[in-house]
Formats: sequence, C-alpha cells, structure tokens
Amino acid sequence: MGQYKGYLIDLDGTVYRGRERIPAAKRFIERLQASASDFLLVTNNTTKSPEDVAANLADNHDIHVKPENVYTAALATADYVDELAGDGEKSMYVIGELGLKGALLAKGFHFNETTPRFVVVGLDYDVTYHKFELATLAIKRGARFIGTNADTNLPNERGLVPGAGSVIAMVERATQQRATYVGKPETIIMKKAVEKIGLDKQDCVMVGDNYMTDISAAINFEMDSLLVYTGVSTPELVAKQAVQPTNVINSLDEWDLENGVVK
Repeated sequence: MGQYKGYLIDLDGTVYRGRERIPAAKRFIERLQASASDFLLVTNNTTKSPEDVAANLADNHDIHVKPENVYTAALATADYVDELAGDGEKSMYVIGELGLKGALLAKGFHFNETTPRFVVVGLDYDVTYHKFELATLAIKRGARFIGTNADTNLPNERGLVPGAGSVIAMVERATQQRATYVGKPETIIMKKAVEKIGLDKQDCVMVGDNYMTDISAAINFEMDSLLVYTGVSTPELVAKQAVQPTNVINSLDEWDLENGVVK
C-alpha cells in the first residue's frame, strides 16, 4: 500500500458540488473501499447527523459509506467539549441544529439556559434575538464559549448565505470574547479525526478542494495534504500562498492510491 494509511476527505467541492455529482470522487471512494483503506469524510457541517450525511451520499450521489465513515464538526465539537468537561458538570446552552445538539446529548450533556458551563454556537436556521441574548448572558456569567466553525458563508442555490461563522461573530461582538473554534482550518477537528481513525497524523493525508479550510487545516496540523481542483480554490489562488499543498491534482482519478502519489 502507499505512503498513506488513512484519508481525511472533505465533502462539498471534493466529493460533490452541491447537488452535482463528481464521478471521479465516487470512483476514488470505491477504490479506497476496495483496498480496505481507512478513510473519514470530514465536514464542517454541523446541521446533519452522520446518518443523514451517509443517506444524502447514497440517495443523491450513488456513493455508499457507513455513518462511521463520516466525521462532522458537530461530532468534533462534542468530542472536544466532552474532553474539556472531564469528570465535571456537563451543562450547556446551544445555538445550533439537531446535528450539533444530538452530538452533545449523546456525550451526556444537558441543557441549561441560565448558568451553563459551556455555550456552543453553530449554524442555526431559526436563530433569534432571544437565543443570542441567552448565549451572551451565559458567557458573561462565565460559560466557556465554543464555536463549531468559522465559515462565514455557505453556498446554496440562491447564492452565498450566512454560515456558522456569521452566527458566532454576533455572539463574539456582544460578549467581546472570541470563541474557541473547532472546525477546519483549526487543528482541533484534525486531531479528533485522527484519533477517531486510529492512526498517526504522519500516516494520513487531508483531501480537499479549499485551500483556506481543508489544506490550511492540514498545514496547521502539520499533516500532508492533497488539493483537488474540483471546487473552491484555483491554481492562481494557490500559487499566491506561502505554504503549498503537499500534492495537487485536477481530478481524484489522477491519484495513485497504491503508491500514494500523483499518477
């Protein structure tokens, strides 16, 4: 087998483009499965459960993976906050969708709107002033402030809409505190993903289309990267960066899985 025993793979822009299929990505994942390689689909999405993500891949992209192959920023946030909590109280106030709340509840956390130990903020499609108010007051009382990911915008069929980072930024402005961020390009999600896959980071590579999130996460974590030009980043943008990706390809078909090199 090649130099990499484990692959951490971004989703949107790498495995699919919104609702559009990327045939080379399907072939790449099937090659990983055929070779029994370890892989995790690592996404900053916190609104969906791993089961939902796997179902979307199967139903809309004909890519068939197990929920265990999916690692969301919601799961990484729950793992991180659980680590912070230790044997102490597991109380939280959350701005976020069911994917985030479910991940935290599965770790034994319970809701507390007034004096939680942690305030966790992510993307919430039904966010209200009252939710911002509760989060702000709790942080002012001493709650630890955690942000799922810093993505300011998300692409959908209408254009670039506000992302989790925009929601978190409002709480930061109201509290005059910066959140501890978990998702890409931060190292927390990378550390937790590597722990989940059960390998050393030297044996893994991060595969993604976005230099500013996927590749920067690998660089920050001192892990190898594989940039594929099927999504956000362009050769012109990447050429301007001080630190280059370890590997660059135009299509996942160009990756020699057996030897861990570009064909």
